Amino acid sequence: MAVPPRGLDPLAAAAGARRAGLTVREIAALLRAGDPGREWLALLAADPRAGVRRLVAQWRRARERERRERERTAALFALERARRAEGFASIAGVDEAGVGPLAGPVVAAAVILPEALAAAVPGLRDSKTLLPDERERLYAALLAAGVRVGIGLADVAEIDRVNILQATRRAWRRAVALLLPRPDYVLIDGRYHVDLELPQQAIIDGDALCASIAAASIIAKVTRDRIMQELDARYPEFGFGAHKGYATSAHLAAIRRFGFSPVHRRSFLPLRLFQQDLFAAQA
Repeated sequence: MAVPPRGLDPLAAAAGARRAGLTVREIAALLRAGDPGREWLALLAADPRAGVRRLVAQWRRARERERRERERTAALFALERARRAEGFASIAGVDEAGVGPLAGPVVAAAVILPEALAAAVPGLRDSKTLLPDERERLYAALLAAGVRVGIGLADVAEIDRVNILQATRRAWRRAVALLLPRPDYVLIDGRYHVDLELPQQAIIDGDALCASIAAASIIAKVTRDRIMQELDARYPEFGFGAHKGYATSAHLAAIRRFGFSPVHRRSFLPLRLFQQDLFAAQA
């Protein structure tokens, strides 16, 4: 493959682009190999072949996406950097999965990230914005990068007994308590604090704003999804593997047909309404 001569005047290079003998396929390989330099990009952008100009436009869009992702990732770690600058060395992010479903536990994760994590786990973000296979990939990447993880659960009986908010706060506390050594500072998604004597900050939309909370959201979501797959094997008539316990039309139809399983939350209003309908039908 011909190589663009260094120091060549861009106008002369543009005039001789095709004479250099580079095919569109060779130019594509050149662009995949890295940054060819501003002058050579100008040469390619002036190439009379539409296919070459499309390659340059695609290359530039890809570099712009990479630049935006670097900026997003840097901003995602800003809270951790600020707390470390204040002297807190071990910072845990806390989030949960499963507050809204009609069935299954609420699962909390507490995660402490290594300082150099950003390069090791590209694409880290709020689990709600990820597809299932993306969550699984990031879950594996986080564990491979050596993050410290604590998992706390509150089961259906506890949710029904104390309400979902208090059950969630208990799950947070259990997750943080499993982190050894204990964190110096805790960042929690939402409005409420963890019931522990630790310096902490509650952050609304923290899973979108804070790296350690985003990581916790992924760990919690993947962990809970796997639990719901296990419950699906025990109660296949409800389809927990598909909807994870949320109030989909298929789930509600299954409740109407089969009643409640032992892992349904009877304290939730939609279930209470179903309960009344079922009792009325049986009367």
